[in-house]
Amino acid sequence: MSEPAPRRMTVDEFLHWEDGTDTRYELVGGLVYAMAPPAAKHGRLAGRLGGAIDAALRSRPPCGIYNEAGIVRPDRNDTCYVADLAVSCEPLRPDDRLVRNPILIVEILSPSTTAFDRHTKVPDYRRIPSVQEIVLIDSESVFAEVLRREGDHWITEIVQGPAATLSLSSVPVTIAMSDLYEGIPLPEPRPSQAAVR
Repeated sequence: MSEPAPRRMTVDEFLHWEDGTDTRYELVGGLVYAMAPPAAKHGRLAGRLGGAIDAALRSRPPCGIYNEAGIVRPDRNDTCYVADLAVSCEPLRPDDRLVRNPILIVEILSPSTTAFDRHTKVPDYRRIPSVQEIVLIDSESVFAEVLRREGDHWITEIVQGPAATLSLSSVPVTIAMSDLYEGIPLPEPRPSQAAVR
């Protein structure tokens, strides 16, 4: 994440602010941060999972999937994250700029965003009452982490390797990890990683 713009903003000010460029931004603690364009494999992973979710939701209106989804916590007016994918079953309104009451949030992890996504975004996403699942997809290895709300606690499921299957409960989607990662160039595992897998 790059350096913030100097002036603090509310979510409403942020949604009406423009800098005259096509740069994507997030609002964190009232400060505006520019976001680097995602890598091609990041976009392909988001597109592939998003396509599977979209196909599953077509028979379930008003549920829909959103990419580059604006997500805010209901109890904060100084933070607006951009999630890679989000699902909401709220009817779409003409002027919506934020995803209302998301049930599923997906982040594609890259080396530059992993720490922020895991340690800042995920705890905030867990505080949104409507969120049932949070999925973290690794762009550097065939690995996904599913955080699922069960009552008032969260459980974590690890989905790893091309033979594994990613199954979601918030939306009726099951996808083989080999299909999700098909054609995605991944770095060779280091010897210490290969021994663990």
